[in-house]
Amino acid sequence: MFQLSMNMLYTAFFFFLLATIFYAVSITGKKFKNRRGEEHNKSALIGYFFSIGGFVFSLTYFITRWIAVGYAPVSNMFEYTTALGIAISLAFVIIYPIYKINYLGLFTMPVAMLIIAYASLFPTEKQALIAALQSHWLTIHVITTVIGQGILAIGFAAGLLYLVRVIDFTKASKKVKGVEFIMFSLIAVLAYVLVNIGFGLANYEAVFTYVDEQNNVAEMTYHVPPLIGPHEGELISDQGMSPLISTPANIRSGGVNMVVWSILTGLIIYWLLRLVLRKPLGGALQPIVKNVSPQLVDEISYRAIAIGFPVFTLGGLIFAMIWAQIAWTRFWGWDPKEVWALITFLFYAAYLHLRLSRGWHGEKSAWLCVVGFALIMFNLVFVNLVIAGLHSYA
Repeated sequence: MFQLSMNMLYTAFFFFLLATIFYAVSITGKKFKNRRGEEHNKSALIGYFFSIGGFVFSLTYFITRWIAVGYAPVSNMFEYTTALGIAISLAFVIIYPIYKINYLGLFTMPVAMLIIAYASLFPTEKQALIAALQSHWLTIHVITTVIGQGILAIGFAAGLLYLVRVIDFTKASKKVKGVEFIMFSLIAVLAYVLVNIGFGLANYEAVFTYVDEQNNVAEMTYHVPPLIGPHEGELISDQGMSPLISTPANIRSGGVNMVVWSILTGLIIYWLLRLVLRKPLGGALQPIVKNVSPQLVDEISYRAIAIGFPVFTLGGLIFAMIWAQIAWTRFWGWDPKEVWALITFLFYAAYLHLRLSRGWHGEKSAWLCVVGFALIMFNLVFVNLVIAGLHSYA
């Protein structure tokens, strides 16, 4: 059952890849006419078919893994991040038939793929649940949260699509730099995947002893060269190199090291693409999305956030506080992930206020959609990998 679940996830990934390809063809390829002379885009229909297929296979993974491990598969970094990719595909499958905008598929499906690929780099084996996680609130709190974040991700994709469509990339400006930073961030996540795969194929492994927060001596294994080393670390394996700097005891050095590698590799990939294209990446995409209606994608981003925000609030704050009271006898403890969940809530609340009361439509709204999802990803990636806390998956 466990292997079946993983096979379903791999199949879902390739279905999302095929969906991306067909959505790209639907935008750049030839449209066909039916017997009444009306234009019909078969590629878009096929792309949506693969989107549905990818969601069905990913949902099958989720159910079969649940059966195999005996609890809702959202208890570690691999499971939660995979669930986020599934939630994004679910939100897209529901929203696409309403608006039938192929460009949204071209921007959404790669995000779902990238998140699932990122998840696959973490340990996939079953892990025993600690006492605090052995509760039905694990299912209620985390699944509600991840569904809310999946819907908010559609707001991000629509917001990014809007910015690529309307910004003038022929002139250097802060707006262009902002979009390029978003593009670089997505490339950095891809770089994370590539770096891990590359050193994994090389069987790289460096083992350190270090002193943890409780002043205990422990071991840590690096699967990429340690540019950033653990607190008072000492290399004990034959393979490896001396780190350039070490981290404090309360910082997860392995996570920091991977973030540094992702940034450095991402910069190399980004500037190689800039060199080949000879223009900003957003500018290279702009001709592809020239037929997008800015008003339509602005409406999509707003509606996605208007739906996703209360779902996220319910799961990420209300259910979380109830569970915290049951598990730790307190509603709030200023844990890093609690703080960032609150920041995310306040940000999206501010977005809705500015949208409804101050008339922040169009470009201003799109920027807020993008920044809001960046907060979600910061909480998922940086807080989990770098900052130690009760909620950290890593």
